[in-house]
Amino acid sequence: MKVPYLNIPKQPLQREAKDYIMIVLGVMLYGIGWTVFLLPNDITTGGVPGIASIVYWATGSPVQYTYFCINFFLLLLALRILGFKFCIKTIFGVVTLTIFLSIIQKLTAGLTLLHDQPFMACVIGASFCGSGIGITFSSNGSTGGTDIIAAIINKYRDITLGRVILICDLIIISSSYLVLKDWEKVVYGFVTLYICSFVLDQVVNSARQSVQFFIISDQYKEIARRINEYPHRGVTIINATGFYTGKEIKMIFVLAKKRESSIIFRLIKDVDPKAFVSQSAVIGVYGEGFDHIKVR
Repeated sequence: MKVPYLNIPKQPLQREAKDYIMIVLGVMLYGIGWTVFLLPNDITTGGVPGIASIVYWATGSPVQYTYFCINFFLLLLALRILGFKFCIKTIFGVVTLTIFLSIIQKLTAGLTLLHDQPFMACVIGASFCGSGIGITFSSNGSTGGTDIIAAIINKYRDITLGRVILICDLIIISSSYLVLKDWEKVVYGFVTLYICSFVLDQVVNSARQSVQFFIISDQYKEIARRINEYPHRGVTIINATGFYTGKEIKMIFVLAKKRESSIIFRLIKDVDPKAFVSQSAVIGVYGEGFDHIKVR
């Protein structure tokens, strides 16, 4: 007798497991950037962590408590708009980051790296934070805060995630002056925000890059069948004619993610090492299996 819930495709399970592992990696990078490089040097970051930092400087309240409480209410909004699947991974990211913040602050208590080099602390911390958020977003998760707001806007409008977060966080960083009373630290906060947004866009966009293939081979049916099976990409067969030879040929047209290029090249080589292959980058691919079309 077969148990229904055990009949789960192996590939989706592996994909989900990879997502959660990458989310853990992402929040760890973010936590290191925030609590090791930025917070001890009184450098403000954006979003909920920025608010938590300001509360910490003003009252001494641990950042993880403020971070978790604000995200609790934002997650209720995300649950309604972005759906249950997004929220599950976001809740996982928020809880993981909250736990990791407690651990890392205990391990680094009294330690202030680069205390005499605030600009380097700003650059390194922002790079860690931007990479962490980017990895988390690319795995369909979030670290909460303005990430949730950015994801909601990005769902309906073709605006980059980094730009949305940049706009949302300007007021938070500016308000840190009320506590720090130091415009230099506020400027470092703006630099942190810019670097974080730039790195975030680089990480997310690199994960979304797409390529197109034109493949000419006598074994086109077998190549097309394998591409359909894995990496599960649609294949279009185009009737073509060689100008010099006048021979009728079949040409395969495929759109895929850049990270899938090596898989496609490998299976082409396995089937027909002498196949003629053209690969090129594309600016954007919209539709099933790729990005959604977002226009006013």
